Amino acid sequence: MKPRWRWVVGLVIVCVIGWGIWRWQSRPESRIVVADPATERMTNNGKVIGFSEKNGSHAWLGIPYAIPPVGALRWKAPLPAGRHTETLQALQTGSFCSQIGNPSIPVKDDLMGQPVGSEDCLFLNIWAPRLTLDQIRQGDVRLPVMFWIHGGGNSIGHGGNYPGRTLAVRHNLIVVTINYRLGPLGWFSHPALRSGETTVEDQSGNYGTLDIIQALSWVRDNIAGFGGDPGNVTVFGESAGAFNTVSLLLASKAKGLFHKAIVQSGGIRLSSLSRAQNFRDDPEPGHRNSSKEVVSQLLLADGQVQNREDARKMQQQMSDQALNTYLMSKTAADLISQYDASNFGMLNFPHLIKDGAVLPQGNALDRFRDRATFNTMPLMIGNNRDELKLFMAFDPQYVNRYLKVIIRVKDSQQYASIAGYTSDAWKASGVDRLAAVLSQSQDKPVFAYRFDWDEEPTLLGADLSFLLGAAHMLEIPFVFGEEQAGSDFSRIFNEDNAAGRASLSSSMTSYWAEFAYTGSPGRGREHKLPKWKSWGEAGQNHGATLIFDTPEDKGIRMSTDITPMEAIKTRLVADTAISDQKLLCGLYVRLFGDENQFLSDPSLWNDQEYENLGKEGCRSFPRSAFLE
Repeated sequence: MKPRWRWVVGLVIVCVIGWGIWRWQSRPESRIVVADPATERMTNNGKVIGFSEKNGSHAWLGIPYAIPPVGALRWKAPLPAGRHTETLQALQTGSFCSQIGNPSIPVKDDLMGQPVGSEDCLFLNIWAPRLTLDQIRQGDVRLPVMFWIHGGGNSIGHGGNYPGRTLAVRHNLIVVTINYRLGPLGWFSHPALRSGETTVEDQSGNYGTLDIIQALSWVRDNIAGFGGDPGNVTVFGESAGAFNTVSLLLASKAKGLFHKAIVQSGGIRLSSLSRAQNFRDDPEPGHRNSSKEVVSQLLLADGQVQNREDARKMQQQMSDQALNTYLMSKTAADLISQYDASNFGMLNFPHLIKDGAVLPQGNALDRFRDRATFNTMPLMIGNNRDELKLFMAFDPQYVNRYLKVIIRVKDSQQYASIAGYTSDAWKASGVDRLAAVLSQSQDKPVFAYRFDWDEEPTLLGADLSFLLGAAHMLEIPFVFGEEQAGSDFSRIFNEDNAAGRASLSSSMTSYWAEFAYTGSPGRGREHKLPKWKSWGEAGQNHGATLIFDTPEDKGIRMSTDITPMEAIKTRLVADTAISDQKLLCGLYVRLFGDENQFLSDPSLWNDQEYENLGKEGCRSFPRSAFLE
């Protein structure tokens, strides 16, 4: 074999190995589970039986909490699950909800990027310490409940990907994870769906939100049978799960169903009713994937019309009943296929809709300023230092990819600069601003954090500590105490960083558990960790943020630094590191010119400043070019 061909073959082998590494596929464990008689429990729906996990916890997987939302129940508020006469074998997670095949769900390679899943997907999973029936029946135990809402842009993911066994056993808790309807099955507001015999909840468009509320109702009614305290429920979620958690604070239907909240990489992100359903060129423009735009796309895909304008006219001429019938005739795959999916399978669409029934209309931050207009409770809220690097690392604007698996940053200085601005804006809008408002408007404490762990290895020549750093979702395995919670991090987590990871994870689970028990993370469950002060405790004009890092890198410590958007803007205007003028202009719009972008503060927009930004100014890049 000639040397050149040896080099080619070697490169192919490296790429094949790398492909397996970079897919970060979460596959179900290869194991056989057997029902354990000690796990038989009674619910309002009938008996269930689970199994014993390898760490000694008890688990019940795939318990239905609602009637399957299929057929005539599609785009309807969920109904409580019915009774089952035989004992339910709760031994495996239920079907994941309809979505695009992606690395967060267990699907075969040939289904990646294709519509997968089921509309019959409203299941929950429970993990608990090993308790006897006598302990439960006699009320000897009433453990705090931690209720997890998974992330994924409200369009991908499933609750079975987050095992709660370690949290449950390590800190004597009940952990619940759930599925909820995703994408256009979970959030879809169209006038035609509001016709006929429907309730205001059916008409809301917020079906995924209502699913979460229904799951919380199931927990209230049944969790005592598993040793949990229905009067001490902590909702925690990451990314979309965190945005959902914030939305529950505003939802009157969720009042009393939970008592504490943890917001991991979230904030306020709601869509107006007009954005959710109008055509994009209406006087009040809708999103490019609003419900009416999606119907037009369906009509085009069916060949019933030749162009978008004809689709619009046809839709306007159809009766509500005809449109309803037409939409109900479409499969989940038909619907999902109308959306462009990202690298991770996430869809770009309006969700968490301010319908006025499930979620209130108006400015959400203003509602948080008045304790009478939201569900007050102790709150933990935080973000990861390098949030946006997870998305930038797969974006061709910032990186080159060779043979799909070898990634090289185009401009390291520019990459770091843009990641810094966007991640700082996440902290400013999603943490500091919300924490400042809530700490003043309610008498319950607010605790803020930032996750800084960045001790990843170099992989295929890429320094992951720079490429990813403390990226979005990397805190999840630390919170759950499970290396593969949320994804397969086996190539990021290695022997070199194992000791630091274990120590940091132990501390984080301890803080999270203490908050679930008492409403304050304090010094953790063992009361040995640095004290986590509440927001404003350091002084009226300062925040109080706990930084999470390993002892080798400054460790766990308090900071009083806050990140005002005004300061971010001052830095950006003076920045010379971003040489790509289009990227610079787009970043300015994203941070200060897009009222629908949760990172953005449009009150800071300045036309003249935008026109003169950078070396060339932004006259060649109108603001509208960067808006959806």
